[in-house]
Amino acid sequence: MNPNLEAQNVTRVFGTGLLSKSRIVAVDGVSLIINEDKPTITAIAGESGSGKTTLARLLLGMIQPTSGAILFRGRNLVALDGKERMEFRRQVQAIFQDPYEAYNPVYKVDQVLTTPVRKFQLARSKEEASRRIEESLRLAGLRPEETLGRYPHQLSGGQRQRIMVARALLLNPRVILADEPVSMVDASLRATILESLVKLKRELGISLIYITHDLTTAYQVSQNIYVLYRGSTVEVGSVEKVIRDPKHPYTRLLVSSIPLPDPDIHWGGESEIESRAKAQNTSLKDAHGCKFAGRCPFVIAECRIAHPPLYRTDDDRAVACYLHKDNSDVTGREMAESLARD
Repeated sequence: MNPNLEAQNVTRVFGTGLLSKSRIVAVDGVSLIINEDKPTITAIAGESGSGKTTLARLLLGMIQPTSGAILFRGRNLVALDGKERMEFRRQVQAIFQDPYEAYNPVYKVDQVLTTPVRKFQLARSKEEASRRIEESLRLAGLRPEETLGRYPHQLSGGQRQRIMVARALLLNPRVILADEPVSMVDASLRATILESLVKLKRELGISLIYITHDLTTAYQVSQNIYVLYRGSTVEVGSVEKVIRDPKHPYTRLLVSSIPLPDPDIHWGGESEIESRAKAQNTSLKDAHGCKFAGRCPFVIAECRIAHPPLYRTDDDRAVACYLHKDNSDVTGREMAESLARD
């Protein structure tokens, strides 16, 4: 195995103010490995506040972990010298949620493409630069003659997001981190953008980390999935197993929230899990131990004492839930290594 990008038991804690001693644990002991020898699409899923975007910022080196480490080709990001950091920025690219925020409305969209070419010295002439930019636009599903020379407001949200894909491709990256890349795009365009991302993995051998709250698209495009709840990994493994047969009560809650395309099936209101929790008078407030204990209808005494470890229920799946304590426990790093190899 040849790890390209790796999170080693990373935790990120934020303080709430200068005078306040309260803390918010945004990411709590998450491990993840992207294997350079085996391109994959890995989904990071969870509701708002689960720590997905904080994890993305850690992986991109935008913020530093409180504990643990982010490694690029075996080197801690904080220890990289100038040349190594430039290589990291070239190899690990990002596509963010709101494509419009990436543009300066005063400039034409060409600027977001010519800037990386210039800064990373990707071309020796204007002709070569133009050729590379046009090739990357076509790879992203755009026609250069209909895209270049326009201002951001003259393009649709889908076109603006595809330009961000093209911008990432200019640098020939090995990893692209896509943070909710289709959440602000019309539903009719989501499938085409997601297909473009899958094509990058299939044809160019680029690994993707797909951050989303939408389990439907995660299932459609990913091979592996990490389900986060309040910063912790509650279930991790093959997306086929995790989505089709969820083991953790929180994952089951997320899956049950997906509306079914059947007019005869009522959808809405509380989920079955939330309803059962209230029926058992389970407190919805924070609890000691398992972070989900306050919302879980299956809570037992152990859940309120200590946070459960990951229990390996399958070769390619682990669950942080005492309901599965009959299985052997596994560390997050061991599970990450297993998924990176398989």
